[in-house]
Amino acid sequence: MAETVFSLVTQYGAYVIFASAFLSCLALPIPTSLIMLTGGAFVASGDLTVWTVGLSAYFGAVLGDQTGYFIGRTGGVALKDRLAKSPARAAVLSRATTLVDQRGGQGVFLSTWALAPLGPWVNFIAGATGLSWARFSLWDILGETVWVTVYVGLGFVFMDQVATVAEIMGDVIGLIVALSLAAASALWIRAVLRAKSERRAVQSAN
Repeated sequence: MAETVFSLVTQYGAYVIFASAFLSCLALPIPTSLIMLTGGAFVASGDLTVWTVGLSAYFGAVLGDQTGYFIGRTGGVALKDRLAKSPARAAVLSRATTLVDQRGGQGVFLSTWALAPLGPWVNFIAGATGLSWARFSLWDILGETVWVTVYVGLGFVFMDQVATVAEIMGDVIGLIVALSLAAASALWIRAVLRAKSERRAVQSAN
């Protein structure tokens, strides 16, 4: 995988970085993080400029996020229900919905980097559930700025260990996602139990 990515970045430079960032935001299984790290390594070696890599990744990601948002906005609940017919998609859509419902724009921000696996689905859900475009865009722009800075920076600093860093970052993000979902589930269970307790108290009082 790493050798293929290195070859693609060597041959196509900014074009493959832009395309990978854009398509990954539409839930296509592309190793964008590894490509970003590789772009940073090429900056360190002098083969690419930081502006070329950074702006290609940034605009590709923002455009991809915006596309996902407007697919959700135009497709709405009907498209969401159609996608949810697949159990795997239903599960990830449920997680994305919980994140947007609970965090709003902050959920969009987190999904661009800290909870990246949920990112494409959060974009879709934000559009489908009516999160305002201005609010979505603000938090999306901030989040993608963090994402590009972190990955290009890591590739630049650890240019000789790109594949290893990519693996470590994948494990870290996976852990963050798991912990976040566990926390959200715990809060939901707590809210349900509290609501039941309050109803029982009201019934007892009557």
